Amino acid sequence: MSPFDPAHRRDGSASAIARRATATAVSETSAIRMPISRRGLLLRGLGAAAFTGTSTAVYAGAVEPERLITTTYRLTPPGWTGGRLSLVAIADLHAGGPNMAVEHISRVIDTTNALRPDVIVLLGDYIATHRFVTEPVPPAVWAAQFARLRAPLGVWSILGNHDWWSNVGAVRRALAGVDIPCLENRAVLLGEAPSRFWIAGLGDQLAHRLGRGSFRGEDDLPGTLAQVTTDDPVILLAHEPDIFVKVPARVALTLAGHTHGGQIRIPLLWPRFVPSRYGTRFAYGHIVEHDRHMIVSGGLGTSFAPVRLGVPPEIVHVEIGGPASV
Repeated sequence: MSPFDPAHRRDGSASAIARRATATAVSETSAIRMPISRRGLLLRGLGAAAFTGTSTAVYAGAVEPERLITTTYRLTPPGWTGGRLSLVAIADLHAGGPNMAVEHISRVIDTTNALRPDVIVLLGDYIATHRFVTEPVPPAVWAAQFARLRAPLGVWSILGNHDWWSNVGAVRRALAGVDIPCLENRAVLLGEAPSRFWIAGLGDQLAHRLGRGSFRGEDDLPGTLAQVTTDDPVILLAHEPDIFVKVPARVALTLAGHTHGGQIRIPLLWPRFVPSRYGTRFAYGHIVEHDRHMIVSGGLGTSFAPVRLGVPPEIVHVEIGGPASV
């Protein structure tokens, strides 16, 4: 007790001070020795869990979807003879508020252009279709943002399942309106010798819903690769990564999206959020199987609900032909 304490001033005798000190010590000792009941422990645990759960929910709904990171991969896959190449992949925009309104899209475009890539690829799913959309962004509006993208070897696109399930005609018209080619089972040769390479775009694998979890795709992998008529390396664009089990070694690198990296990475539960028949095998990141390379982007927007946890929105930057690191 401080000598300036009001109570001390009212009763300054040594015995009074001693009595107060003794009472305080007894009170503190009693508090230390008093056991906590099981009910008390349970209530404290539930309170902490509720607080943690609420905080996590707020972060997943209001904080992480607003973030934007750039993930850079550096690799030289087998068969790559195209020289150094800087590529940016934009996947799963899902344009629409609350977390992918026009200002968010503009930030994605500015960040991409700041990387000064040689080529830019768009990996499909441009429209938000979940029932929590607060601010629709029409195709002409997000396409106008894409029109600001700059890369010497061009901007190339494919379609995703949500584009087919919502309004594929409007998506095609929006991309064509800003002169962004849509590669549906098409391959194009880019660059100049000796640094040429092919960009091959695959049709969507889940384009048509048949019911009961069945789909019919628009993909034609053999027909697409049949258009590759030189020995130059191939980069394959596929919205869904599941096609990777069929991709031959002739393809130097496959780029995919669709999974959102699981979107909500809660331990033990997050594999349920990965939309792939292979579970977490192709969920996210740089995957190497039998010397074949694939990079799966975590994407930008959201699908079933406007939340993300453990997988912030990302732009993928791939540097091919440099030192191998991630």
